This record gives sequence, C-alpha cells and structure tokens, in this order.
Amino acid sequence: MATGESKIISDQGKPPREKRGVPGGLWLRCIDCGEMIFRKEAERLMNVCPECGYHMYLSATARIEAVLDEGTFQEWDANLAPTDPLEFEDQKKYKDRIVAEQKRTGLRDAVLTGGGMIRARRVALGVTDSAFIMGSMGSVVGERLTRLIERATEHNLPLIIISGSGGGARMHEGIYSLMQMAKVSAALARYATAQGLFISILTNPTMGGVAASFASLGDIIFAEPKALIGFAGPRTIKATIRIELPPGFQTSEFLLEHGYIDRIVRRDALKSEIARVIDYCGK
Repeated sequence: MATGESKIISDQGKPPREKRGVPGGLWLRCIDCGEMIFRKEAERLMNVCPECGYHMYLSATARIEAVLDEGTFQEWDANLAPTDPLEFEDQKKYKDRIVAEQKRTGLRDAVLTGGGMIRARRVALGVTDSAFIMGSMGSVVGERLTRLIERATEHNLPLIIISGSGGGARMHEGIYSLMQMAKVSAALARYATAQGLFISILTNPTMGGVAASFASLGDIIFAEPKALIGFAGPRTIKATIRIELPPGFQTSEFLLEHGYIDRIVRRDALKSEIARVIDYCGK
C-alpha cells in the first residue's frame, strides 16, 4: 500500500473505530468528598452522596415530592410574579435577569407555596429554592410566604417552611425586599398567637435576611447535615473581626451544639420526623 495514503488500515484489515465519548450529564461530583456519583443513583438518594452523606442541592419541586404524599400538592398564589419597581440595573437589567432565571429554573420566583398531605396529615408548605437568584427574598417571596402563613392560621394547619436561601434580601428591590422580613415575621407572630405549629427546616445554604427572620422563628427547627446557616458568611465575618473562627462555624452541627437548632435530620428521614412532630403536638 502506498506510503502516505490517507486511509489507514488496521492489522485486521478494517479501519480503526472512532472512540465514543461518555455522554454528558450522566455523573455528578460530590462537592464535599469529590466522589463521582451516577446521576440516576443520586436522584434515587435525593441528591445525598452515598460515600460521605453530604446533602447536595435539591430543587424546590423535588423537595415537595420528597416531603408530601404523592399527588397531594396544590400550589397557592402561582400567578404572583416579580416586577422591577426600582428599574434596577447592574451587569444586567433586573427585569431581564428575572426572565432569564424563570426560563432557566422553570420557577416564577424563588419560592413555591401550597397545601398538601404528609402521611395523611394536612399541612401548609413553603419551599425556597437557591437556584433562583440564590433564593433571595424579594417582594413575591415575602408575599407568597405571608399568604401561606395566613392560610395556615385561618385553617388551623401545621406550617412547614423549607429554607434554601443563600442570598438574603434581594438587593435588586431595595427597601421593598427588606420589608418582607418584617411582614413575614409579623404573620408568624399572628400564627403563634393562634396556637399554630411552625416547623422550620434549614438546608444548605440558609443565610442573610432569611436566617435573620422567618427561618429562625420555628417552634421546631430541623436542619440538614453540614448545612451552612447564618447571617453573614464565615469569610465575611473573619475578614471583619480578623480572628480565627471556631471549627465548623455556622454549620448545622455547630449550631446544634450551641442550642440554635433542635435536631439534624437526614433528607430520607425528614417526612417521618415531620409527621411525628405534628402528632406529638396534637396538630
């Protein structure tokens, strides 16, 4: 065969096969231990690493499916959508950012609220999602949570809010966002006066204005393992006070040791633990 011929023939007289790449999206890497996890296995485990037990991000929709009885969720106030009252603009106009986040996440804003059943017990449920502008609390998040609490008060329902918010108050809405902390907290005070049961569940991360308001006001506070919980982040605090922080500072384990939360609950046990608390409190 002539030297330099473009087609190379293998020893068996056949052209060599083209190597096939591994399709993308089949694997996840645990951000805690670095282990590669088959995506379907991760989904089966509700995004908990089978090697180290680290609780990875889980969407609001998936959390609702994991906590509520199948087919019982009824969304409330789904028509509420954010606006741009300040015509805010940084690297992108806020109104354009909202549209982009809605297309990317499939959510109207950073919270889903509604009613459903947990082991045949009727509850009011809210879940914030860090995928939508870090789960920050804008006007719609505050309004939906307030309406959720008011419905729970009116119908004497146990209230569960699962917080996954690393953004605190949403700076794009200025004072309108900061007002939501007081509004939601005031609704919770009325709910407490009506002898309601509020179970607050803290996930990674629960930070800023969310941690400083409704997330810290539960009658019972659960947290997922190794969740980051606090107001300012540990790097910000360290840079401000210029001292070395204690090991594990602002993690669920640290806060349990110091009495800030009541219990650390794994994701696969959360539904049963909530049902047990509801029964124990006679709700």
